[in-house]
Amino acid sequence: MAGLPAGPEGDPEWSVLVRALLARNDARLAQRFDAGDAARQLVRLRARAVDFLVRKTWQRCFPDAQDAAEVALFAVGGYGRGELFPQSDVDLLALVEPDAQVRLHPALSRFVALLWDAGVAASQSVRALAECTAAASEDPTVLTAIMEARPLVANESTSRALADAISPDRVWPPRAYYAVKREEQQRRHARFGDTADNLEPNLKEGPGGLRDLQQLGWLARRCFGVGDVAGLVPLGHLGVDEAAALARELGALSRLRFGLHLVAVRREERLRFDHQKTLAARLHERDDADALGVEKLMQGFYRSAAVVQRINERVLQRFEEYFEGATEPQAINAALERRGAYLAARRNDWLGEDPAHVFALFSAWAEDPSLRGLHSQTARALAEALDGFPDYAAASPAMRQAFLDLLRGPQPVATLERMARLGVLARWIPAFARVSGRMQFDLFHVFTVDQHTLAVLRNMAAFAAPEPDERFAIAHQVWPSLRKPELLLLAGLFHDIGKGRGGDHSKLGAVDARAFCEAHGLSDADTALVEWLVQQHLLMSVTAQKHDITDPAVIQRFAEEVADRQRLDYLYLLTCADIAGTSPKLWNSWKDRLLADLHTATRLALRRGLGHPVAADERIAENCAAARALLQEDGLPAEAIDALFARMPEEGFLRGRPEQIAWQATALADAKGRMPVVAARAPAGRDRLELFVHTHDRDGVFAAIVITLDRMGLGILHARVLDGPDDTVFDTFQVQPGDARSVLEPERVEARLVQALSGDLAALRPARRSRPSHLRHFRVAPQLDFTDIEGGTRIGLVCNDRPGLLADIAGVLREQRLRVHDARIATFGERAEDLLLVSDEHDALLSPERCAQLREALLAVLDGD
Repeated sequence: MAGLPAGPEGDPEWSVLVRALLARNDARLAQRFDAGDAARQLVRLRARAVDFLVRKTWQRCFPDAQDAAEVALFAVGGYGRGELFPQSDVDLLALVEPDAQVRLHPALSRFVALLWDAGVAASQSVRALAECTAAASEDPTVLTAIMEARPLVANESTSRALADAISPDRVWPPRAYYAVKREEQQRRHARFGDTADNLEPNLKEGPGGLRDLQQLGWLARRCFGVGDVAGLVPLGHLGVDEAAALARELGALSRLRFGLHLVAVRREERLRFDHQKTLAARLHERDDADALGVEKLMQGFYRSAAVVQRINERVLQRFEEYFEGATEPQAINAALERRGAYLAARRNDWLGEDPAHVFALFSAWAEDPSLRGLHSQTARALAEALDGFPDYAAASPAMRQAFLDLLRGPQPVATLERMARLGVLARWIPAFARVSGRMQFDLFHVFTVDQHTLAVLRNMAAFAAPEPDERFAIAHQVWPSLRKPELLLLAGLFHDIGKGRGGDHSKLGAVDARAFCEAHGLSDADTALVEWLVQQHLLMSVTAQKHDITDPAVIQRFAEEVADRQRLDYLYLLTCADIAGTSPKLWNSWKDRLLADLHTATRLALRRGLGHPVAADERIAENCAAARALLQEDGLPAEAIDALFARMPEEGFLRGRPEQIAWQATALADAKGRMPVVAARAPAGRDRLELFVHTHDRDGVFAAIVITLDRMGLGILHARVLDGPDDTVFDTFQVQPGDARSVLEPERVEARLVQALSGDLAALRPARRSRPSHLRHFRVAPQLDFTDIEGGTRIGLVCNDRPGLLADIAGVLREQRLRVHDARIATFGERAEDLLLVSDEHDALLSPERCAQLREALLAVLDGD
């Protein structure tokens, strides 16, 4: 650096030189990272290198000794801790009194500009001591940053003065600082849904992330006067094993963040889909038969975050107990007592004396819903006792019975959640430990397997609540019929436990469930029921979403598979809980209606007897009579009803529900012969619309409807197209908005469809949209199959979902002059699985040549953006 002009004229060369030095250093650190060096060491080395460059730049800008004596420079924030990740900001504090700030402003501005020109992302605040006190008093985040101040160009007396300016007797005494940081963490966690198990977690700010570890260090320093978290061990606020676990996870999370900064080549704290696979490859996570490398990467993160969350929660509770002081304990029994709002063992070694005491602890906890949790000393003792806690196969019969008693006792789901959070469930059921933190690299499963399982159990708890959960139409009516509700909980606990082993997870989980039930002494019948539920937990979902449940033959086959009412009720509740627990966006009123209808139809089939299936003409007669009764209640005379029914296709009376048939007949009556007839309603409230369209049959009607709905931002869940008398069509659609925040406006939808169907259908073209960026990371190879069945050729289609997909498909069918008779649309994250029943223009099956042409045309659309 010698030889460069000292004045501003040499600054460009200076910046080029410093940038090159920094880039060379960063490249060496990246090589060491790829070679396996610890990220904790590398961030300290990078901070040390930046220290050198910052000091040199400072000397260049303050060559005058008198000027330099009036200002001091400190590293603050993460840089003050001596840590710099590849894309971290370099936070600086220039300490200078007010009378010199104006005079030294040009030099300070030049200093920051030089750093930025050299590629150092510097953030500098300029304050006097009094201003530091005032700013820290107003904003605890400023206080926290200054607490970590490290002198770069400052003497010892200035450093002491800065520490004194923010001392606890001036601003934020320990208890107040603890309270504000605890509240700050709660708000921060809430931004991420209070879970680390997000598809794109934030390594720094999310629950269980680096910020939680840093906060423990801040509290240790401010509240207890120790330099770091390890200093809490001699004070009794942190166990040796807890300190070791936090240090281990700090290393793991730092490695992830260091690697993320390298692959993102910018400041990025979220582990986005864009970077997950690249980072997994850089960290040498390889695909194998059981899991993708990216899934292993994410499982490692989720497990690290869970450990940090668990210990963080315990330590913060200890701080709370420290500040609140001891309370007079209230005895519960000979072993347990209540300390304030927390449950505590009367002796710290009680849990370690006998593993059965662990279940006794959870039993007492479940008995008192007013308890906020375990006392911190007891929570720590529980963690220490887990090493000697057996799995169920090695446990005594008494312990197995105690576990069943927890499932049959008060708050069973809350108890299972607590056991999972505190690590007990993973010890009791080793298979649950294997799926803890396990994710699947897709957009369908938005939770890890263990968190999804707990969400399923919470849904089951909602079925049993005094007030019905409005998401589920009949679940609260079905729940009381369960002979033993704990069997449903066991099915929920085991339904996905076989994932990640390379085989059919339903069958693998069923084997685990049988072994568990037999070990716990369940009867043969109860064991068989749980085993069957786990193995068939997808049966009802697949039947409802991929088959026509208005077809008596479909109901008959499903009823034969289910065989009895007991299995039907358990399977219905398990299916509802499973789908609703997979993703908040997956469950909707349409799926609720499908499953409720399938349950009702199957219940009636079982009551009738499997040897007496419902005939189509009998179903038509029943629906016709029920719809007639509804119309008569509305004042329509018998002659008018007969005339309306004569205009409607017979198949509509087979496929529709009575109230749906009556609604469509009313729409026909209100139209008074006008065409097209369009009616829209929201049968289940806010989240979807049912549409009825009656118009003249002509080429392109289905495509015109689909394109119009797509342009309005409405996605189709299901479509049924029936041929009516006199060359008319009777189309029924179930639709929902692509944006859940959209307000459904039935009248607007009706008007737009009438306008579209009254014009030139061929002029309607699908809207062109680019694929959303998050979908580009999930490639689903298009799959097409053609099957001739009664009523037409069924097209099975699997591909990447994207906006406007069905509109593009409908456009292809229109160009091929094909008729659509039925469409079942299912979306699973990034994956679309659609079933279309089509025929040629003469209502005949598609020939092999037409199928080949259609395949080529569809693949061209599906492969495009």
